[in-house]
Amino acid sequence: MKDTFQNLLHTLAESLRYFIHLIRISIFIVMAWIGGLKAFQYEADGIVPFVANSPFMSFFYTKEAPEYAQYKNKEGEVVPKNIAWHQENGTYIFSYALGAVIIIIGILTLLGIFNASIGLFGGLLTFGMSLVTLSFLITTPEVYVPNLGGPDYGFPYLSGAGRLVLKDVIMLAAGLIVASDSATRLLKEKRA
Repeated sequence: MKDTFQNLLHTLAESLRYFIHLIRISIFIVMAWIGGLKAFQYEADGIVPFVANSPFMSFFYTKEAPEYAQYKNKEGEVVPKNIAWHQENGTYIFSYALGAVIIIIGILTLLGIFNASIGLFGGLLTFGMSLVTLSFLITTPEVYVPNLGGPDYGFPYLSGAGRLVLKDVIMLAAGLIVASDSATRLLKEKRA
């Protein structure tokens, strides 16, 4: 039993490079999927509270927060009046551009498997994007459970949106891990 455990430890230790590549692939899958969804109306509508309340992004929209609250579409819902408001707001154009940026970051990170310089850039962009996303925990009221009469509301009670945002802590760490691996590879190449 002790030998089996030692073999497992050695196998895991020797597999670190492959696990870091698995992180790159995982980042790519998440970025490509979520970035691709930004081309769809329901997803573009869904990010409005985050963007409209963000000091880093709100200038991309033409309407001021919290006006969007009057024009929310539920996921899958198509209300022409709300869609017209989102078109005037720049919701869809911004979402398309954001989706493209997210996909590009995912591709750059994935290419780190083959090119350390590109991978370094992708990892740092993943880290930076995650910082912006995590800032939504401070700027977006919808990330906490609203006071609807229950005993659990406000901070620290995360809503579904808040739980989704909090997961970017993992992307933040993953971005730094792949950037660090790329930096290590670049330094080794420089010494060789």
